[in-house]
Amino acid sequence: MEESLQIFSAEDYEIVKREVMYQGVFRLTRYHLRHRCFNGDWTTIFTREVLERKSAAAILLYDPILDQVVLIQQFRPGILANTQIADATKNPWVLEVVAGVFDADETAEELVKREAEEEAGCTVLDILPICRYFVSPGGSNEHLHLFCGRIDASNAGGIHGLVQENENIRAVPLTTEKAFALLKAGEINTSPAIIALQWLQLHRDGLRQLWQKK
Repeated sequence: MEESLQIFSAEDYEIVKREVMYQGVFRLTRYHLRHRCFNGDWTTIFTREVLERKSAAAILLYDPILDQVVLIQQFRPGILANTQIADATKNPWVLEVVAGVFDADETAEELVKREAEEEAGCTVLDILPICRYFVSPGGSNEHLHLFCGRIDASNAGGIHGLVQENENIRAVPLTTEKAFALLKAGEINTSPAIIALQWLQLHRDGLRQLWQKK
């Protein structure tokens, strides 16, 4: 028997205290809180630490004429910090989609178009939303807007990024079949890229019909 979704509101939780433990590029905050249980009771007051950061947006760059995507490859220190992965399998140079965090008064569409130029040297000619989601809500407030963008990949490639931000980013043009094969083999292992490529697998034919007319 299918069960209906239980709906909660702001009246069903209480933030008793909020402490900032660290403030840098990210902020580490400790919450003392309680919330209503599914049976109607309330939990006791408990603590959770949350890594707080700006919201972000990402875009899968896709050329419907050449049937190619452009991913980016760059160094990511968080992979080195993971102690659950054997050193032999750690590769901090990962394949990703273009992404960035919001500047003041910037829309998600403006953000990904700017980042596409900075990180991949590509101009976004058209754009479609894929989804919005919380990346890891058990321990972070990070929220991501994910898009697919139409590009001309005929001259894509090269090294990009902002020197003042210590970025060293390689643009990697791939046929969609190659990208799907890398995804299946587990060589693409960041959630925005996984979700975007799976979305493209489902929508590629319709997307090519739509965008090839432009």
